[in-house]
Amino acid sequence: MASPKHRSKARVLVVGSCSIDMIVRVDKIPGIGETVIGGKFHSAGGGKGANQAVTAARAGASVKFVGRVGRDDFGKAIITGLKADGIDVSDLGVDPKEPSGIAFIFVGGGGENSIAVASGSNLRLLPAHVAKASASFKAGNILLVQLESPLPTVAAAASLAQRRGMRVILNPAPARSLPDALLRNVDIITPNEHEAESLTGTRVDGAAAAQKAATQLHKKGIGTVIITLGSRGAFVSNGGGGGLVPAFKAKAVDTTAAGDVFNGALAVALAEGQSLLDAVQFGQAAASISVTRIGAQPSAPTRAEIERLLKRR
Repeated sequence: MASPKHRSKARVLVVGSCSIDMIVRVDKIPGIGETVIGGKFHSAGGGKGANQAVTAARAGASVKFVGRVGRDDFGKAIITGLKADGIDVSDLGVDPKEPSGIAFIFVGGGGENSIAVASGSNLRLLPAHVAKASASFKAGNILLVQLESPLPTVAAAASLAQRRGMRVILNPAPARSLPDALLRNVDIITPNEHEAESLTGTRVDGAAAAQKAATQLHKKGIGTVIITLGSRGAFVSNGGGGGLVPAFKAKAVDTTAAGDVFNGALAVALAEGQSLLDAVQFGQAAASISVTRIGAQPSAPTRAEIERLLKRR
């Protein structure tokens, strides 16, 4: 949890998924029909929405989370973990029919990963739950959404946020096609290169291709496009042209939550009124710290850690 002296006035609302991650370290990610003897196993809180919420809270924001867990021990653990980071879970519902979400994650020797998700109660997060949480949608705040929840729910959240004067960040992960009606309610979109290709049909293999993909997304009504490129950095386009913001150097041991950490920290910086470039660098600093640690939520850094790295740069 961020210490009180690092608390800012930033307010971030996250609508999305939460789960428990089951993580096994392996020297090699197993292929089809292959059994690999792995190393250490551990479990931790996960789910893109919850990962981003935890990151935002540790980076100093006041965070509310709208999601769905099952009526089981995993659900209790998810709620306990979010509360421990000071996150408001009053809009995190308990579903009576579906179990909590579970992700099975293999982490290879170079930090690469392979993930299978059983969504469970996350697929029961409905537009009606967004409407029930409408009091949490307030002007001046940031809404952060991803795509591990049903698409109508994501669309309902973005639409309500726009009507309430909120800034909407969409992390379009995992990749899927999206309706123009949703994209028109998005202020900032943050795909990686694979997700950008899925959305635009343009293979992002360089700055020119990144700008082409960004331009196509601008034509959908999105003002700011940030294409994350892993260790190469992020290509940022704000309507009138773009450029690459280099990443921080880091020795990766687990890249599972890098994108989530980037988005959570980015949301905090923007909610504080930082410039777009500074906010991207703030997010990159947080992500570069996260890849040096195992686990999704355990890897999210504190505000003090992010600021120390920024000062060194």
